[in-house]
Amino acid sequence: MSPMEIASYLMVVVYVISFLAMSAILAKEAGRPIWLFGKGSEPQGVPALLFRIAFIGGVLWPLGLAIFGNPIKADPLAIWLDGPWFDVFGHLLVVVGACIAIISQRFMGVSWRIGAAEGELGPIVDGGPFAISRNPVFVGQAVLFTGLFIVLPNLIQIALTLALFAAIALQVRIEERVLAASLGEPYRDYQRRVRRWIGTRRPRTAPAR
Repeated sequence: MSPMEIASYLMVVVYVISFLAMSAILAKEAGRPIWLFGKGSEPQGVPALLFRIAFIGGVLWPLGLAIFGNPIKADPLAIWLDGPWFDVFGHLLVVVGACIAIISQRFMGVSWRIGAAEGELGPIVDGGPFAISRNPVFVGQAVLFTGLFIVLPNLIQIALTLALFAAIALQVRIEERVLAASLGEPYRDYQRRVRRWIGTRRPRTAPAR
């Protein structure tokens, strides 16, 4: 692995450790369990499994790649996306994505949870990064994995990245249903003001009479 590839991989490892440590800190501050994948009426087994595959693979696969090499001979992605400029751009995305995700996680405070379940939610967080995205943690994670794929382009890494994207897409829709049912109109108003991924909406004005 090149120095840039090593730096990107270490950034991912640091992010995963920070994510787990921050989750423990926020759980202690909230005084309640934050792991909700096994709770609630909404089945969350599939996104939970995909998240595990993506993050465990994101930590172990690059390490195996460095030790044993790519088992897929003549991997087309490794050929097409190889080059120092790809490494620089990908590393930048890794750093930016990790920063967005961990800052957004900390900003949630006592409302932080992993998964969603009725009766287990904190107050709506709509300031800071949540003023321009309803899911900035997921946005940051998606940017991070995209960057890691650009730095380490291969078929396994793209599969891990797609697993993360699928997990995010499934989990966001589950959480939106739970939040809307549990928090009611205040959350629906937040949905009307802020987009799911990034951006805000202009408030609708009544037509002039």
